[in-house]
Amino acid sequence: MGADREGSGRRTPTRAVTYAVCGVVLLAGCASMPDHGDLRGVESTPRQDPQVRVFAMPPAEDASPAVIVQGFLEALTSNDPHYETARKYLTADAAKTWQPERSTTVLAGGAGTEADHLASREDTDDYSYSATLTGTRVATVDSQQSYAPASGQYREPVHLTRDPKSRQWRIDVLPQGVVMGKSDFQRTYMSVNKYYFASNTVPKAQAGTSAQPAAVADPVYVRRLVDPLTQAVRSLISGPTRLLGPVVRSSFPTGTALADNVGSLTPDDRNKLEVPLNAKAAGVGADKCDEMATQLLFTLQNLTPAVDEVELTSGNKRLCSLGEDRAETVATRGSAQRPDYLYFVDAKHRLVRIAAGSTATHPETVPGALGEGTTALRSVAVSRDEHSAAGIGFDSKSLYVASLVPGSSLGDPLLVSAGKTEADRLTPPSWDAQGDLWIADRDPKNPRLLLLREGAGEPVRVRIPGLDGRVQAVRVAADGVRIALVVEKDGERSLLIGRIERDGRAGEQPTVTVVELRSATPELEEVTAMSWAGDSRLVVVGRERGGVQQIGYVQVDGSTPEASVPAALTGVKEIAATEDERLPLVAYSEDLIVRLPSGMQWQKVTEGTAPVYPG
Repeated sequence: MGADREGSGRRTPTRAVTYAVCGVVLLAGCASMPDHGDLRGVESTPRQDPQVRVFAMPPAEDASPAVIVQGFLEALTSNDPHYETARKYLTADAAKTWQPERSTTVLAGGAGTEADHLASREDTDDYSYSATLTGTRVATVDSQQSYAPASGQYREPVHLTRDPKSRQWRIDVLPQGVVMGKSDFQRTYMSVNKYYFASNTVPKAQAGTSAQPAAVADPVYVRRLVDPLTQAVRSLISGPTRLLGPVVRSSFPTGTALADNVGSLTPDDRNKLEVPLNAKAAGVGADKCDEMATQLLFTLQNLTPAVDEVELTSGNKRLCSLGEDRAETVATRGSAQRPDYLYFVDAKHRLVRIAAGSTATHPETVPGALGEGTTALRSVAVSRDEHSAAGIGFDSKSLYVASLVPGSSLGDPLLVSAGKTEADRLTPPSWDAQGDLWIADRDPKNPRLLLLREGAGEPVRVRIPGLDGRVQAVRVAADGVRIALVVEKDGERSLLIGRIERDGRAGEQPTVTVVELRSATPELEEVTAMSWAGDSRLVVVGRERGGVQQIGYVQVDGSTPEASVPAALTGVKEIAATEDERLPLVAYSEDLIVRLPSGMQWQKVTEGTAPVYPG
C-alpha cells in the first residue's frame, strides 16, 4: 500500500537485459561501460520477477571514477552472496573494513551522486576524487535485519584514489552497509517471520486443554536469492530483534549457533530438514528441544523448498525430531486459530453471527443478553474463545460485557465515558489472548487507554509514554504482546504499532505499558479502519495525501507485504479480518456487510454494521 511497485528512473548504461535459452537473466553492467563523463544517479530498475537473478560485473579496465562509483552501486543490487564483485571496486584496505551486513539503506529512486572535487583528469598524474551519494530515505534495515521506515535526505561521502602503478581508480572511503533503491530492494530482499514465545503472556486455555505459549512473529528481511532458508535459520537462532526482545523468549540456549561445518541447509526428498547445532545445544531436554523445533518449523513454513519436519542434532547426537502437526500442540499461533463465527450488529442493533468462511447471508442472533436487543449496540468485540462478548451502547457511552450463553444477563455498564459527543466517547473494544479486554476513551478532557482483566472489574489505565495524539481505535494482536492503535493528531490519523509490557506479581493488579510506538503507515494521511490479518500483517483502510480511499496490507514493521491488493471498495467505514489468512475480509460499506472471498469480488451479505472476527 503506497509502495512503488514499478520503480522509477531510466536504465543506467551499466545494466542490460540478456535473453538466455533457459530464461531471462538480468546482467548488471554487461553493456560496455562509459569511461568518461559526469556522475549520474543509479536509479532503481522497474520491479522485476523476484526469481530474476542479477549478476554484478567487475570494473572495466581504465574505468573513470564516475563509472567505478556507478558500477559499485550496481553491484550492491546483485545476488552475489558475499559482495565479492562489489569489493573489486574498492581498494584492498577498504575491502577489508567495509561491512555490508551492518545495514541496508533504501532510497526512493536509488542513489544519485554529486561530484565534490575532481583532483585528477585522464591526462594528469593526480590521484584523488571525491563525491557525495544522495537520495531520499524510505527505510533502513539494521544489522539484525529489522526493517524500519525512514525519511529525510541521504548524503554520504565517497572517495576514490588511483593506484600510481596500475593507474586504476578504486574507492577507498565509503559508507558502511549497503544502499539501493526501493524497487531493487523489493526484488532483492524478502520478509520472513521468525517465531519466538511470549514471555509475559499465556493464552487462555480452552476447556479441556492446557495453556500453550503464544508464538510471536518477528519479521526480518533476508536476501531473496542467497539461500534464504539458511539465512532465516541463522537469524532465528541468533535471537529476537531489539523491538521484541523484552517481551519474548527463545528456547535456543544462549550461545547456540549452527555447527561450524554447516554451509547451506537443504531439506531431503521427504521435506525433512536436519539442523546441526553447536555444543551449546547438546544438553537441552525433550520439551525445550520440541520448542526449538517448533520455532524452526513456524519460521520456515512459507519458504521454498518446503520443510515439513525438523531434526535437531549436536555433534553425533540426535536431539529431537518434530513435524508440523505436533508443532501446533507445542505453541499456539493466531494464524492457526480458526474462529467459529463472524459477528456483527444487525439492523435491530443486536449482536448476530454467521459461520466463519461460509456463504450464508442470514445471520442468527447470539445466545444471551447481547443478542436479545434490550440494549441497542454500536459496536462489539468477541473474546477469542468465543465465550464472552463486549458491546458498546448505541451512543458510544457505555461498555457492557456478557456471556454468550442462553439466559445470560447484561448487568450495569463496566465503563461509562463522560465525553459530550459520540465521537468523544468509547472506541470499539478488543480482546487479547489472555481474555483481557482493551478499550480507549476518547473524552478530550481525559483521553485514556484502558484494560479490564478478563473483561471484568475496575479498568486499569494503560501507560503510553511518548504518545502524541488521541487514540481512535484499538486492536490487540493474537500474540498478546503487540497492539495496533489509530492515533489522531492535527486532523491526521495514523496507524501505530506498540509493544505491550506487563509488570506485577501473580495475584496483583499489573502495571501495563505500551512502548516503542512506531508508524506502520508513514505514507498515509488518514487511516479510517484496520484489523489484524496475519501474525505480523494488518489490513488497513486509508488515504494518501491528495489521494482516494484504498484498502491494502501493511507489515507491523511498516513495510509492504507481498500480498495481492484487495479489490477496490468505496465508502468503507469498518473492516474485519482474522490472523487466519484463509478467511475472507469483511467490511461495513454503504450500510451493508460485505465480504471478499479469495480470488473474487466483494459480495453482499446483509444489512448491518460493525463486523468483527473474535479478538
